[in-house]
Parts: sequence; structure tokens; C-alpha cells
Amino acid sequence: MIKQFVVIISLLTILSCEKEKESIVFFEDFDQEQLNLSNWNFELGNGCPNLCGWGNNERQVYTKENLKLQDGNLIITATKDSTGYYSSRITTKNKVEFKYGTVEVRAKLPQGHGLWPAIWMLGNDIDKIGWPACGEIDIMEYVGKTPHEIHITLHTNESHGNSKNTNVQTIKTIEEGFHVYKVNWTKDDIKFYIDNNLVYTFSPTVKDKNTWPFDKPFYVILNLAIGGNFGGPEVDDSIFPQEFVIDYVKVFKDN
Repeated sequence: MIKQFVVIISLLTILSCEKEKESIVFFEDFDQEQLNLSNWNFELGNGCPNLCGWGNNERQVYTKENLKLQDGNLIITATKDSTGYYSSRITTKNKVEFKYGTVEVRAKLPQGHGLWPAIWMLGNDIDKIGWPACGEIDIMEYVGKTPHEIHITLHTNESHGNSKNTNVQTIKTIEEGFHVYKVNWTKDDIKFYIDNNLVYTFSPTVKDKNTWPFDKPFYVILNLAIGGNFGGPEVDDSIFPQEFVIDYVKVFKDN
């Protein structure tokens, strides 16, 4: 009995030490009645006049009404009516921005041809230098027209809009329940994980402004697009409504 007690104490000590190694930068569990606008922004409309179709010929109009908090989850619902398609997109721009660290998101995917949910990040200087010079880190993209596939991509000046620095993981059960999507970002490399399994590492030999625009703060984006250059162009109208469910967003650094 004494030995068992000692083992339990030792395990608790180890777990406590592990937690101390983590410094939480941001944690959102969506356990409120409404979205916390101290941390999040809504991006609304169809992207016009600057980026009609959000730069990708997407079909949806983003609204506040297509997002809700329920049972500790953030739920983005894609819908369709006689006038068009609707969804939601939120960001932490100018509110929660960070340089390096680990971003972890637990989410459940929607399903159907034409849907394009994403968890991604953009450099906070996008308004000054534009895209792709600002850099883009796509932690998770899923397109309903190719089931079971998770896309991980980085966009830079060197690759521009081409998916040059990319990885596609085929996971037969990815549509079943929640999964954890994670990126660990340092000055040396960017590593991507699905359910804590390392699936891709990005570390170019030459790191300059064209290949590595990742030495500055970034912000988080959560959205569910419909159609577009990547998600479409065809959309199965029989699938709606569909929900993209996010359990939590966590950003932390190692002490």
C-alpha cells in the first residue's frame, strides 16, 4: 500500500512538472454564452470590394448568425437558402497575436462536397506588405470533395499561391468525432501534428524573407468556406446544413 502511494505521488509530481514547462499564451474553451469579442473578430460579407469571393472564388457570405456557442463548443454552420450560401469566419487579429509557440485545436469536421473548413494563421503585417509576403500557416484544411484527407500547407513569397510546401494525410476515420490538430512553431522549423502524431516538418535550408516569413507575430483564423478554387467549384446542395465544431483553441510556449 505504501509503495502504491509513493508511485501515485511520483506520478503527480511528474505531471505537475510537465505542466510547469508549459506557458499558456491563450486558451479558449468556448464555455460561455457568446463569443468573447475581446479575443475574436468576425469577418463578414463576401470579401468585396477588395477580395470578392475571399480571393478564392468562394460562394459563401460570412455572417454572425452562422456561429454559435453551445455545450462548450464553437459551432460554425454552413447553410443555404434561395439567395445563396452562408457561413462564419473569425480571427484573433490585433487581439491575440504571438511569435513562435504551439497552437492546438480540437475539432470535428463537417462533411459534404463543396465544404472547406480550415484552421490557419496569417502574419500580422498582412495589411502592410500583403499576401503571401506576410506568410500563411495552414494547420488544417479539409475539402469535402476528397474525403479522409487533411491538407497542411505553408504559403510564402517563394511559393506564392501554389501548394509547394504542403503535405496531405489520408486518415480513414478523420470524419469520425473530434481530432486534435497542432502546430509547433520555432525559429528553426514548423512541425505539424494530427492526434499528436508528427506528420510534416517545414524547415527550408535557406531562411530569408521569401522562404521564411515566420519570425514575427501571427494570428489565428477559424472558418468554413463553401466552394471556391480549392473547396469546389461544385457544391452539393443536398448536404446543408453542416457544422464545423471546435472544442478549444490553445496556444502555449515551452518555458
